[in-house]
Amino acid sequence: MSDDAAAPRRFDDAAAAVAHAAALYDAACARIRDGLAALEAGTLRGPVDACYPFVEIEVTPQQLNVDARVAFGAALDAGRYATTLTRPDLLGDYYREQIALMIARHGSAVTVGVSDQRIPAPFAAEAQITALSPGAAARLPDHFALPDLRRIDDAIPNGTHAPAPGEARPLALFSAERTDYSLARLRHYSGAGPQHFQSFVLLTNYQRYVDGFLDHARAQLGRDGFTALVEPGEVVTRPGGAEQGARPAQLPQMPAYHLQRAGGDGITLINIGVGPSNAKTITDHLAVLRPHCWLMVGHCAGLRRSQQLGDYVLAHGYVREDQVLDYDLPIWVPVPPIAEVQVALSEAAARVTGLRGQDAKTRLRTGTVVSTSDRNWELRFRQNATALNQSRAIAVDMESATIAANGFRMRVPYGALLCVSDKPVHGEIKLGGMADAFYRERVRQHLMVGIETLRILREEGVDRLHSRKLRSFDEPPFR
Repeated sequence: MSDDAAAPRRFDDAAAAVAHAAALYDAACARIRDGLAALEAGTLRGPVDACYPFVEIEVTPQQLNVDARVAFGAALDAGRYATTLTRPDLLGDYYREQIALMIARHGSAVTVGVSDQRIPAPFAAEAQITALSPGAAARLPDHFALPDLRRIDDAIPNGTHAPAPGEARPLALFSAERTDYSLARLRHYSGAGPQHFQSFVLLTNYQRYVDGFLDHARAQLGRDGFTALVEPGEVVTRPGGAEQGARPAQLPQMPAYHLQRAGGDGITLINIGVGPSNAKTITDHLAVLRPHCWLMVGHCAGLRRSQQLGDYVLAHGYVREDQVLDYDLPIWVPVPPIAEVQVALSEAAARVTGLRGQDAKTRLRTGTVVSTSDRNWELRFRQNATALNQSRAIAVDMESATIAANGFRMRVPYGALLCVSDKPVHGEIKLGGMADAFYRERVRQHLMVGIETLRILREEGVDRLHSRKLRSFDEPPFR
């Protein structure tokens, strides 16, 4: 690409701005691929200059449009805002939407150009790098940028980023390099590329929910706009049952299953396993895709004698004993329930169970959930009893508070509907035979409540879902 073509250009049309950014990005990736071929051939001389595109907008005091109804897509203060961009093929719709809102609300054009941030070669040509000979691979750092963890952090979503004098304020929560890092991690952990992920996400920790989801997904293909089911290894099933792709010999750490709709507003279900570490890991990376909602549908220990095995717990508060997010989000920060999600969960439970009003209270209880990092918390019940009592907790699990807290931190609407699988405080521990009977009876209904919740949220419209309570007073404009 010539210097003139790479020079910064101003746009008052979001589609044209993103198209230009895509051309700049594609040209940079082509230079990386050509450079890798030359490296293998032994003809490469000097570093390969391939940088991310950027988008920038300047908002004057006269152009501020402080509308109390707006949760995103507007600058809260006058100034210059910028971010680097990556993967326009994947994130183009998101970029177009956010840039269009900024142009419309502030009446200011955006500038698109080439940043000074080099694209790490593994993010642009992973397969080509993997195929390099050992000698060429050893020379890779001499010619190409590699991922640099000194630049890849969460200072912006954590609210700790402070622009240097003269530096633009962040336009988005994630830089291009931070985004690329997570896109690569998603493929590694889930077994499929990020292009398959949908904007509504269910997180679970039991294989039986996966089995139920697969049965449901196959039955839905060709209905309600669902076009394909993608499983780990990128095995694709389309309406009629035709299956393409080879199943992996082993499942990845957190396998994901994608019931796709045109436009990407289908459902992704991820089996995150047990514990807060995986819950944080996967949501750290999901966040760069800017999903509309993630929900936990898992199991918990009931703490009240009146609860029965198979009852539902709708979390409206959390005690964070998971410890994995304490550095990023101090434990004194409240994690509020998202009203739109809570209402949808309650309505979905009523539709699926057929219970409403006082009858619903026989199966569904709303309250505080304690999420712990200790799977054998029951063995320390005497030490924990006072704290559990003071918190008014009605259930204990290992993931819900992590998922909610990371949703709050990453500005992704969240919720948790749990199912009581044991009551260790009252002598009903999880034994093999009891667990099998419980799973057979309750898993499908619980899963269907989660799926119905996401359908309600989708049909009600996602704009109202992105709550202002997730936004700070010093916030990047992009959602």
